[in-house]
Formats: sequence, C-alpha cells, structure tokens
Amino acid sequence: MAQEDLQELLRTLRVWAPETTRLPAFDPETAPPTPLTLFTSWFAEAVAAGQPEPHTMSLATVDEEGRPDVRIVMLHGVDADGWSFATHATSRKGRALSAHPYAALAFYWPALGRQVRLRGPVTSAPSQESQADLHARSTGALAAALTGRQSEELSSVARLRQESEAAWLRARENPAEPSPTWTLYRLHPNTVEFFQGDAHRRHVRLEYRRTEFGWSRGLLWP
Repeated sequence: MAQEDLQELLRTLRVWAPETTRLPAFDPETAPPTPLTLFTSWFAEAVAAGQPEPHTMSLATVDEEGRPDVRIVMLHGVDADGWSFATHATSRKGRALSAHPYAALAFYWPALGRQVRLRGPVTSAPSQESQADLHARSTGALAAALTGRQSEELSSVARLRQESEAAWLRARENPAEPSPTWTLYRLHPNTVEFFQGDAHRRHVRLEYRRTEFGWSRGLLWP
C-alpha cells in the first residue's frame, strides 16, 4: 500500500460509528465516591455491550534510561490493593518496573466510547502469590510462562516452536510447575480518569485523585 493510499484509507474511517457504538450518557454528579466502584460498573457494562477483550489494557513504563515504552497486557484482577497484571521480572517491562516502579494503564472500550486511565506506583507480589496466580490460569498461560526468555532475541520461528512444544508438554504433565521469574504486579493508582465520549465532542472526563483523606474528584476539559 502506497502512503497516499494509507492517507485516503485513514480519511474514510470513522470513530464511534453508530452501527457499532453506543454512547451512553454519563452524569459525573452521580459517580460513586471511589474509582474501584465505578470501574467495576463500567467493566461489566463493557462486557454486556459485547466489547471484545475488555480485560486487555495498555501498560506504559519507563526503562532504565528513561525511555518510554507501551504494550498491551491482560488485567489479572482489581481490588482495593490495585489493578493487577503479570509478566516475567526479567522481561523488558519487568526490568523497566524494577528501575522505575511507576506506570500508567489505559483501557479503551470503543463499543461504549469509553476510556479509563490510571497512573501510580507499582509493587510486585510475593513469589508464592505470583505462582498461585499463574497456576490459576490456563495450560497455555503456564506453557507460555515456562517457555520464558520474554523480550530476548530469538534466532528463528522454528526455535520458538521447539521450545514452546516442550513447554506445553511440561505444563500438561505438571500443572503446578513453577516459573520462578513470573511475577504478579499491582498498580496502586494515584489518579484514575473515566472518559465518556459524546457525539457532539462534549466528552465527559472525570478524574479521581488520591489524597491523604481518601479520594477527591474533579472534571477535566476534553
């Protein structure tokens, strides 16, 4: 595809097409006092709206040299302790979190024209809890963790297939086999923003801010 064709294709695309997107009204005055309550509600509504993979999110980190990076990861859980995800401590994002234990998360649910953005410090769970999280997941998740070497240079696709097949065999034979570097992380948000799109571009942005007395709330210009 030529660059001119790409530009033309971009001009044909729409955001929040009415045949695929519903933009519900959002009155921030009725929002609950804590972001966890609102997130739980919005997440359930995204699932009910048929949003594909609503549990995927962007994770942004800063590496050892201060360079930003972002990737898509899967939400493992949410509770009063924070928003959880997992990876190898030796991976690129694991090393970045070790150097700078602060990150940002972003959920995008286009079926409802909604975003949720979080920023805050990140902590790692104890090994026992990390392994329990891994073993509560699918055989494929364990096989991927046992394959390991995440973010390392790969010599060929054939090598990946060979290592993966061996890891799948180990995962099936021993569902409790540990993956020592697999780590569960929790982001403890200092700010949580809820964005509701509007057809007239009067988007509603409600930001929760953590204070020493609990959560405060405020609106942001779109």
